[in-house]
Amino acid sequence: MAEAHGAHAAGTGPAPTEIKLHQKSRLMEIAFADGKTYKLPYEFLRVYSPSAEVRGHGPGQEVLQVGKREVEIRSLEPVGSYAVQPAFSDSHATGIYSWEYLHHLGENQERMWAEYLARLEQAGASRDGHG
Repeated sequence: MAEAHGAHAAGTGPAPTEIKLHQKSRLMEIAFADGKTYKLPYEFLRVYSPSAEVRGHGPGQEVLQVGKREVEIRSLEPVGSYAVQPAFSDSHATGIYSWEYLHHLGENQERMWAEYLARLEQAGASRDGHG
């Protein structure tokens, strides 16, 4: 993970050429300079927030996010020229999503989503907060 930090971090991954929020379908559509386009559900972005309160402070410290099926993104603030910071409808707004991280989420969406669902099941938790 060390290469995500440091002076050259901003230039390591492809930058998005366009980011669109589809409020009805709750999808963030991101087109990257490498020609790839991803549609990332708000719920997916929310449960994989890079913030400390979700990720914890080390491996195995992650906090499982539950009941986020209906979450929305209220606004999206640019952070420098390398990231965006979404404000979610559940008041979560501390996650800073770098272009590199968004690209990683897009590339690994299926696997990561399957992992999330498996973790929910293991915890006996639900995506919408009621069984």
